[in-house]
Amino acid sequence: MSTAPSSSTAVPSSTATDAETLRRNRILSSKLYFDVPLSKVPLIYSPSYDIAFLGIEKLHPFDSSKWGRICRFLIAGGVLDNKCIVEPREATKDDLLVVHSESYLNSLKRSSTVSIIIEVPPVALLPNFLVQQKVLHPFRKQVGGSILAAKLAKERGWAINVGGGFHHCSGDKGGGFCVYADISLCIHYAFVQLHISRVMIIDLDAHQGNGHEKDFSDDRRVYILDMYNPEIYPFDYEARRYISQKVEVASGTATDEYLAKLDEALKVAGRMFDPELVLYNAGTDILDGDPLGRLKISPDGITRRDEKVFRFSRERNIPLVMLTSGGYMKSSARVIADSIENLSKKGLIDVVGSSGKV
Repeated sequence: MSTAPSSSTAVPSSTATDAETLRRNRILSSKLYFDVPLSKVPLIYSPSYDIAFLGIEKLHPFDSSKWGRICRFLIAGGVLDNKCIVEPREATKDDLLVVHSESYLNSLKRSSTVSIIIEVPPVALLPNFLVQQKVLHPFRKQVGGSILAAKLAKERGWAINVGGGFHHCSGDKGGGFCVYADISLCIHYAFVQLHISRVMIIDLDAHQGNGHEKDFSDDRRVYILDMYNPEIYPFDYEARRYISQKVEVASGTATDEYLAKLDEALKVAGRMFDPELVLYNAGTDILDGDPLGRLKISPDGITRRDEKVFRFSRERNIPLVMLTSGGYMKSSARVIADSIENLSKKGLIDVVGSSGKV
């Protein structure tokens, strides 16, 4: 649960104020925001993102090496120079306490708890120090990337964290391969450090983003557009009540119908809310053939989807953060890399550092 009690909770105002002051102080003392030279582009990745340990990572359908493969595709294609990538810092316990409860973070010291959250039962048998090193450290590094992305987006107009998007995790509960609430953390850091007061989450992962929905259930500074398949995990009916703009897409929905619904949804969102930051959760589990998403969107449909969201922000001059989120096929990495290349070709992002051409 958030360290700052929600307004719907009956607590003395001084307690709520103290909690908010503590949260603010933690954010202001964090080292996750740092100055990035113009020779770097606002694309964030670390080799530490990728999870590999004795093949255990293969027991979950998520491709836990996709983040590195995205960057390798971009570098091999001449789209990106490895020297231009920004490496984030790992989120510390104090950083995580901005949103997470002490009790939740302590629960991650039990390997059995982590195994349930990441849906890989054998992890329960591993010593926790190994789980921290091989599983939770990569996730904490990605959290650092998501948080830093907002700063870079405000400075440069856009930022892509080639990772993150753990939208099933809330302040007091993880699940669905999501251990830390990086979206909620990113937004709270932006509120304090960037003096932003209105954020729009555009969640286009196939699954409902129930984690951030719970975290911002009574926060009118956050507008949530969630376009998801209601016939798949997480079936969180409580969290659905907190979605500002709900767009449900049934199993089997194909590219043209999906993109038409997105066009209409973006028009409505643009009329309903005037954000200072867009946080785009760009899951690729909507791809045709994805075993969990159950939608039928083509690779070109992903490219067009991403372009629509970037254009939405560009036309309104709103900084945009993109997170890669879910995607359960090996082809996802290639599809994401191709979409980023298209964004570059269309002039919606600039992946060349100021020191010269790639």
